[in-house]
Amino acid sequence: MGHLRAWTPQGPPTVERERLQVPAISLSVEPLDLPLKHTFTIARSSESVAHSVLLRLHWNGIDALGESAPIERYRESVQSVTAGLSGLRLGDDPYALERLLHGLPPAQMCALDIALHDCISKDVDRPLWRLLGVDPAQTPRTSFTIGISDLDETLAKVREVGTHPVLKVKLGKGAEIETVAAIRSIYAGTIRIDANEGWTPEQTVELLCELARFEIEFCEQPIPAGSPEKLRWIRERSPIPIVTDEDSKDARDLPALLGCVDGINVKLVKCGGIRGALAMIHTARAMGFKIMLGCMVESQILATAAAHLSPLVDWADLDGPFLTARDPFTGITYDDGKIVLPDGPGLGVRPRQPQDDLAGAVR
Repeated sequence: MGHLRAWTPQGPPTVERERLQVPAISLSVEPLDLPLKHTFTIARSSESVAHSVLLRLHWNGIDALGESAPIERYRESVQSVTAGLSGLRLGDDPYALERLLHGLPPAQMCALDIALHDCISKDVDRPLWRLLGVDPAQTPRTSFTIGISDLDETLAKVREVGTHPVLKVKLGKGAEIETVAAIRSIYAGTIRIDANEGWTPEQTVELLCELARFEIEFCEQPIPAGSPEKLRWIRERSPIPIVTDEDSKDARDLPALLGCVDGINVKLVKCGGIRGALAMIHTARAMGFKIMLGCMVESQILATAAAHLSPLVDWADLDGPFLTARDPFTGITYDDGKIVLPDGPGLGVRPRQPQDDLAGAVR
């Protein structure tokens, strides 16, 4: 038997010497205003310009993008996200996701999480969907949202949509039956409805029983969040499946919804980005829920980040790029409503160029 020699590792000192030469992560944060094609109205608010936060991250020669569309309902704003992210000192390792994201509020976490995933994917020169291990051929068709307006304007919006295969119709401010009946009279595709917490449980059951004849795929968040047992009561009496939005902010909310609803809506800005969305998706699958991947009114950065997860879900509502008048970025495209993922490294998002306007970003 040969003589055993003590082994002394040689690698770590060299690695540490190399790491000393890696530059620190730097961030710049600014508000991003997105004028809309039409004023967008839901049961509790209305806007003609959407407001989000643009995050630019630079590390080791890589420029990465992140975005957050903070939701006032959850006491987050463009101002709070901008202030919180501007003060961060992140060190020099974008792969340290657990440490870098720990303790941030969801909207701040969302922007940084997306930028870090963009950076890491660019560092290994692969599209994000490759790192996530998903099949880009399995993306769903997205819905196109019709906001609340008078009946003539609503029908004009539906006609403008043309043959898009799925609509999500915002309700919750009255005239629900008349609105859906009028839309169904000119539109043969799939219709989903979203009341944005605008009804009582009793109203919900009455309306859904009447609306069932219009072949509604599901109803999203009919009543104010925070009452799972009332959702259970509705579900037991409704001919239309029930999906949550405001009741399902992150994975921790889901156990209380078991047996109360049929599905959940995952939004990156609610749950803190891609890592939070994956936690929700896997938790929801384990509980037997169907899953919709949703968005706010946002730019291609945030919508494309979510789209990389879309092969993992049943339904998509990633229509932000449809609603803005001129998105400053390009990312996902659509083929008869089916999401087409970019094949460039990272998110595959880049600043819009004049030739993009000529070619058309949506197909």
